[in-house]
Amino acid sequence: MNYILKNGDGLKVAVIVNDMSEVNIDADLVKQGGFSRTEETLVEMQNGCICCTLRDDLMKEVERLVDKGNIDYIVIESSGISEPIPVAQTFTYIDEELGIDLTKKCSLDTMVTVVDGNRFWEDFSSGESLLDRKEGNDEHDTREVVDLLIDQIEFANVILLNKVDLLTEEDAKELELVLKKLNPEAKIIQTIKSVIDLKEILNTGLFDFEKASQGAGWIKELNTDHHTPETEEFGISSFVYRRKRPFHPERLMTWLENWPVDIVRTKGFFWLASRNDMAGLLSQAGTSIMIQGAGEWVAAYSEAEKQQTLREEPELLEKWDDTFGDRMNELVFIGLEMNEEEVISTLDHCLLTDAEMQQDWSAFCDPLPKFTVQS
Repeated sequence: MNYILKNGDGLKVAVIVNDMSEVNIDADLVKQGGFSRTEETLVEMQNGCICCTLRDDLMKEVERLVDKGNIDYIVIESSGISEPIPVAQTFTYIDEELGIDLTKKCSLDTMVTVVDGNRFWEDFSSGESLLDRKEGNDEHDTREVVDLLIDQIEFANVILLNKVDLLTEEDAKELELVLKKLNPEAKIIQTIKSVIDLKEILNTGLFDFEKASQGAGWIKELNTDHHTPETEEFGISSFVYRRKRPFHPERLMTWLENWPVDIVRTKGFFWLASRNDMAGLLSQAGTSIMIQGAGEWVAAYSEAEKQQTLREEPELLEKWDDTFGDRMNELVFIGLEMNEEEVISTLDHCLLTDAEMQQDWSAFCDPLPKFTVQS
């Protein structure tokens, strides 16, 4: 943020920050006549996460700055605990309650994520929640640090891999390739003290909400027949595990409890025998593993709803099974020095056997946490 303010390339930049103390704006900039000297405006927003409790305030502040005029660009520094999608949505819809339509006044140009290269693996494997770090919105904010880290990486247009001066050249390159695997669409730039040609992050025209929503590496891997080959030099690889047979809940639980350490990121849908009508969503990053309901399988719909859905989404028929419909396991795995064969064989062991396929699936012991359905 300091670098943008000092090197505006002639742009009149307004800056919205969540917390002045978090951003630590250079005191000299304030001392030298504040931001009027370079015609920049600093707006401090306090009392919570910019994308949650302050969303209304954010919309009002952006509208005020735009209507006031005399600025070329607004830079929003959201909190480190902000989820990026709600911030982006602020600029893509009309708030009828507030009577604000930012789509007519400005557009979201670039989503930038700064990755601390020196702390990345420490944060990734810490297993800490925001509460552990005393950074949560309140005592009920149990989100894990690594989940936020991955969310911000997977939704970015530009990723600045910062503090590379504290890494070996090999470690920096390895981390860059991991980030590329997590978000193939993002432009990744190695930086020291976030020094960057501002043309790389301002007025880029890179942001597209639909494209960003589908940009994560796991989505790309799931939706394409083209498999990205392993980066041999660093052993970074990925694959999709697909099986048209359900998991046994007890064996899957045991597998999850003994998660292979070489798997960096996993996401996808799974079929659990004891919950035959509901698709499961598995999301893993580092030590964080979450499962939740992803809605009913289309095969579990009423006959009328099923036929209507298949007419509207004929691509479902490509993978449709005569007996089980669209039920299947589709999980993307991204890893470092990952033993793909072992992951596949141990997961195959979690599938129902031929004999179990003939049994009453609802009678199986199911120790997995209950599904909460995505809102």
